[in-house]
Amino acid sequence: MGFPGTWMTESQSMVYRVVPKCACSTIGQIMYFSDHGRFFDGDIHDAKDGMHKWAFYASQDPIARNVKTHGSYTFTCVRNPYTRILSSFFDKVCGIQRNGKRYRGNLVPTLIYNYGIEVGGEDGKGEFDQIASFRRFLLFARDTIRWRRPMDPDIHWSAMSGHVSTLIANGGRYDRIFWTEKFNDGMQGVLSSLETEHPVTLSEIPRFNESEGHGPKRAHPVEDYFDDLSMHLVYEIYKQDFELFRYDFENPANKMPTGEIDLDEIHAKLGD
Repeated sequence: MGFPGTWMTESQSMVYRVVPKCACSTIGQIMYFSDHGRFFDGDIHDAKDGMHKWAFYASQDPIARNVKTHGSYTFTCVRNPYTRILSSFFDKVCGIQRNGKRYRGNLVPTLIYNYGIEVGGEDGKGEFDQIASFRRFLLFARDTIRWRRPMDPDIHWSAMSGHVSTLIANGGRYDRIFWTEKFNDGMQGVLSSLETEHPVTLSEIPRFNESEGHGPKRAHPVEDYFDDLSMHLVYEIYKQDFELFRYDFENPANKMPTGEIDLDEIHAKLGD
């Protein structure tokens, strides 16, 4: 299986396991900047050189050697499951992607036909009942994750623990896992633990939110989208995420973690 979703700087100063919808664009740009002294011109997910990515055949040997020998500082970043699934809905389902098309072609027509959701019209900018459509999308997300139908689960709403576990299961070990909600503290902890070709001053780094503007703006507070049934579905999908990464399942309005992440526990539970 190898190390899918793993990025590494060309200098091999750091290794990062990408978790979609968890500040991955900003982290990728920081990695790129730390090697080259400039940001990648465009979406870092489109970068074909300047950093190692597991998706590139030529990068697989260097990444595998490094991860298996723990040759570099290795980290990832996670996010509150409630806000992550909401962000996925507005970006990937309601939004027009950077190629000018709908995400995954037949995904939105399938959702409209089978689940009765609305997405804000052709351009994703129209008025619609966001809460009702999101709750129907949650049913779809649960169906893809639990039964793999009407399609396989998508990386943007599959559980974070599943992404994080692949590196551990194949012989890697994390030095740090931090929260998107405390990004500067977490990323600074990474940068302070290694040496880079070019110094990175986090206070001067912009946020590269590549999904911003793709879809309609969220019209309500987070907690309004989750009634009792929705919370039950979210817990069914993301139980391990809430527990391992210390997020508050009981209160969707509280996006902040409730305790410290225990790396030993994560390696033990996700390494089976």
